[in-house]
Formats: sequence, C-alpha cells, structure tokens
Amino acid sequence: MTIRLFNTLTNNIEELCPGDGKTLRMYACGPTVYDYGHIGNFRTFVQVDVLRRFLRLQGVEVRHVMNITDVDDKIIRNAAAADVSIAEYTPRFEDAFFEDLDALAVERPEVISRATECIPEMVALIQRLASQNLAYKTKDGSWYFRIAGDPEYGKLSKKDFTGINDGARIDLDEYDKDSARDFALWKAPKPGEYHWNTELGPGRPGWHIECSAMAMKYLGESFDLHAGGEDLMFPHHENEIAQSESATHKPFARHWMHVRFLLVEGKKMSKSEGNFYTLRDLLLKGHKAAAIRLLLLSNPYRHQLNFTFDGLLDATSSVERLRTFHQRILGGKFPEGANPDLAAVTDKAREDFTAALANDLNTAEALAAIFDLVRVGNVVSDSGSLLAGNAAQIIEVLDRFDAVFAVLQDRDADLTRAALAWAEREGRLDQVAASVLVQASLSDAQIDALIAERNEARRSRNFARSDGIRMELSEKGILLEDSKDGVRWKRK
Repeated sequence: MTIRLFNTLTNNIEELCPGDGKTLRMYACGPTVYDYGHIGNFRTFVQVDVLRRFLRLQGVEVRHVMNITDVDDKIIRNAAAADVSIAEYTPRFEDAFFEDLDALAVERPEVISRATECIPEMVALIQRLASQNLAYKTKDGSWYFRIAGDPEYGKLSKKDFTGINDGARIDLDEYDKDSARDFALWKAPKPGEYHWNTELGPGRPGWHIECSAMAMKYLGESFDLHAGGEDLMFPHHENEIAQSESATHKPFARHWMHVRFLLVEGKKMSKSEGNFYTLRDLLLKGHKAAAIRLLLLSNPYRHQLNFTFDGLLDATSSVERLRTFHQRILGGKFPEGANPDLAAVTDKAREDFTAALANDLNTAEALAAIFDLVRVGNVVSDSGSLLAGNAAQIIEVLDRFDAVFAVLQDRDADLTRAALAWAEREGRLDQVAASVLVQASLSDAQIDALIAERNEARRSRNFARSDGIRMELSEKGILLEDSKDGVRWKRK
C-alpha cells in the first residue's frame, strides 16, 4: 500500500518512498543532552517511531539517522555551573534519554551520531560555504552564514524575509524571533570555554551546522525524509536547508515531517505553570509507560495533543483492555472452524488499520479500527461462538498492531522499579507515592507464585488462605479476575 505523508516543504500530502527504490533514508533530530527529556520531546520521538515501524511492517527498508547534540550553549552553561567538562556532563543525560526511549518502546535508529564526533565534517562544510562567499569570518574568529546569499531562504517555514539586513547577526544557537539574521556556523571560544583547534581557528560548531554535516555524512547530500518537532521548523530546519543546499546546490531533503506540540491540561507546558513533566516524573507518580506511549499516539502527529491526567487514566484503561483481550484470545481454547461474520470483521480491521496509517499516519483511526475488533471479538467470545480459525486471525491482526504501537507487552512493573532505583540514586524518593512503592515491590514472578498458591489453597478448600492471598494482592495493587480460562491479573 502506498504510504502518503504531509510534506511541510510543499504543504501537500505526498507519497513517501525511497529515492533509490530500495532504502528510505531518514534523518530525525535527536535530543540536546543538557537535561532530562520532557513528554513534549517524547511525543515527537514516539510519532517518528510509529512511522519507522509502519514502514518496516510494509516491507520498506529504513536507514534512520538520529543526532545527539552534545555541545551547545545550554550544555556549556550547565557544565560550567557544575564545574565539569562537557564530556563529563553530557553522558548522564544521554544515558537517561536512551533509558526513556527504551521505556517507551522506541526503537533505536540504525545510526546514532554525536555532534562532537563529527567536527571535521562540520569544518569541511563551513569551508565549502566560505569558498562560495556564503560564509564569512568576523573579527573575533567566529564564522557566519550569509542569509542574503540564499534567495530561497524561508521556503520551509513560509516566512517572508524580504529585505533581510545583510550582516545583522545572531550568536545564539536557538532563537524564536520572526526576523532572519546571519547565524553562527562556528563560534570563537569565550575565555576558559572548551574548544577545538581547526583550520577555521579555535572554536566550536553552531547548532545548525551540526545536523547538516551529520545528515550528509551518513545519508548523502540529498535524502528522502527529515523529521522533527514543529518547534524546529524555524530557525533550525530553515537554516539546515539554507546552508546545505547553498553548499551542494542539491535538494537537502525531499520530504519534511513535523510533529505538533502538546499542551498539558490545556496550557503550554512550562516549569512556571507547574505542568512540566519528564517521563520519569510520570512513572514515579505510578503511571505506566505503555499508557503514556498510547496517549502520545492518540492524536495524529499533525494535530495538537492536550495531555491530561484524565486522558492518561483513559489510556491506562485502553492498554488494559487491549492486553486482556489479547490474553483472552491467545490463551483460550476454541472449537475448530471459523465464524465467517467475525472473519469479515477481522479482515476489515486489518484493512482499516493499515489504510489509516498509510494515510498521513492517522493513528487515531488506526486505533479505532483495532478497538472495533476488540469490541466485536469480546461479544462473540462471550456468546461462545468464537472458533479457532477466528482466534488465529485475530492474533495475526493484533501482532501487526503491536508491531507499530508496541503496548501489549507488560513491562510496567520492571520500568517502575527502574524509575524507583533512579529516584533513590538521585535522592528523589520523597516525590514517590507510597502506593507506587508498594505496587512495585512485587515482581511478576512473585505474583504468579502467589496465584499458584491461591489455586492450590482453593483446590484443598482452604478458602481462608485463598481469600487472604486475594486480599494481600489487592492491597499491593494487583487485581485478580477468575474466568473459565483461568486466573488473569493486572496492576491497578
């Protein structure tokens, strides 16, 4: 099935396909490792992960490159405040970022590139621009890109930069003003600041040149797709296009994908509003990583998501419903044969799921198709007319669903324990609710052992012990459900 995706560059939904007919080459902006990632950051990474997973499910080979920005203004400032080098400061947050990606079931890219490992490529790109009079050196030894030399500047963000003031410069890595000024490619060091000695002179790269150099190093001068959050469209992605295409005279990326911001309880997320949450904050409040992932995917990537705690509770219930249905079908014993009506419903769910994702990655419609199948499947199962052929077909559809959404595997207890261990190391256990500590105290194996003991107590008619185990598990946040197929359990 043809995969179509909105292209920010052209403002059209267009077919997304490998330029070479073999491998889709994709660059997605990664984190700046100056602090822990917040849920707004992770909405972008989760949405890009869904695209990557869906492409592979459809048989498209993917070469996905993600950068790690491990040198920029914030990192230099924070490392200096901590009285450590940037090389000592960044690994802690880089490791945390990948731990958070793993918690959210985000697959690792084929290539992970750190900015500090690609300084020669950045220097070479700046020299290439300088040879065309598109980069110039200032008295302090810094190098800037000459925006007036790019007549197409603004074509991604659709901003009108008529009458750009040539020579007006901006030295910060990030800025959000609507006016364009020449931006730093290479920054001369301030006194005591870490730097590299290169043919350009001493200094360190600007933020924008990092991504251009790394993308071209691993994907070539032109590639298929560039992805990132909508906040990066201007100036970062605009500047990437300007410097890259000015140097190569080739299209930098054919397709641009931007994921919209999220709100938290209807407001822009900020520390001053008291609504700023990292993934770890939410895990330590007792929320499940799979539910957070599902909520981040509940709205299509081009729609703003209002992240609410009521919505997170709904997502938790949805995950439990999916897992319960999956286990019911997977572990059930059904008569041979197939119910043709249910087979038709299952075929439609598969087709609708695939069509929704192929149509600009519509995750909301894809989820709706699966929940329609869950509803009908439960009704048929309750009536006793679910047959083995239907069960096999349903499992195949759920496997396809989970290959993209990745929420059926229950790793919640292990992830909560990992978050608690981190909080203990960081001295943050005072932030953790007692109920979270209690629920995390039992491993899956311990729960299974208690259920086995309860089953034996029931067989021997020791109902006092059986009821006692149920109560013990309930007090620790474990709910039991007795069914004809056996005992199922879930965490509250």
